[in-house]
Amino acid sequence: MKNLWLFLVRYNAIFWFILFFSVSIALVVQHNSYQRTSFINSSNVMVGSFYQQVNSWKSYLSLHDANEKLAAENVLLRQQIQNLLQADTSADSVHITDSIEQGRYAFIVANVANNSVHQKSNYLTLDKGSADGIEKGMGVITSNGVVGIILQTSAHFSSVQSLLHPDTRISVTLDSSEVFGSLVWGSNIDPRFGMVRDIPNHVQVKKGEKVFTSGYSLFPAGIHVGDIVETGIKSGESFLDLKIKLSTNFSNLNHVYIVRDLLVNEKETLETTSQDNG
Repeated sequence: MKNLWLFLVRYNAIFWFILFFSVSIALVVQHNSYQRTSFINSSNVMVGSFYQQVNSWKSYLSLHDANEKLAAENVLLRQQIQNLLQADTSADSVHITDSIEQGRYAFIVANVANNSVHQKSNYLTLDKGSADGIEKGMGVITSNGVVGIILQTSAHFSSVQSLLHPDTRISVTLDSSEVFGSLVWGSNIDPRFGMVRDIPNHVQVKKGEKVFTSGYSLFPAGIHVGDIVETGIKSGESFLDLKIKLSTNFSNLNHVYIVRDLLVNEKETLETTSQDNG
């Protein structure tokens, strides 16, 4: 207490100056309209800047939640789009399914917990597993393209065999000719490119042509997987290989969508029965 008193006595001139200066400013602002208006405007600018900075910090801190909500909304929109693509059409009418539950595919959003890109055989780890309904063999996509295939699951995690893996093959079709081929990573070491194989050599293919999933594999038809950047690569007497630039950016994966084919069991049962009868 004594030290505090000595401090106040020693610096009393400064405290008196601050007090008288504050009172004088208050009197000037109170009794002069121009100064009062200027003071209020300056205060508003300072307070506005402060709140703007605070809101900027809050927005940054809430980005994770915002991304989660956007990913969930994308799942719903993707299911609705898929239902529209599957709508029955005729010359006179178009039938649109009312409920997304009647569609063939459902989509489950997941976060990428781990990802390799520059290995010979690349894999991903997702934060959804068997407890979330994830099963081996399901396809994995992003809003931009194809990612890979579910390889194994635990209760809360899944491993994905990336498209950047020598054993991954996906059925695709060319935009103009609708010819089918197989999308593979091939002998590439660049995660930006892939190969489309088994294209008949009589097919006219142009650079820049888009490539889509065919719907004959684990993925819905019409998913853009890349654009052709090189044509005329000979793979045999009857077939060509095409080099494409992949639409998926594997170096920057955060949210992905796991594709559940609601009719896969029925399809596999029928195909197995047909093979047994044959």
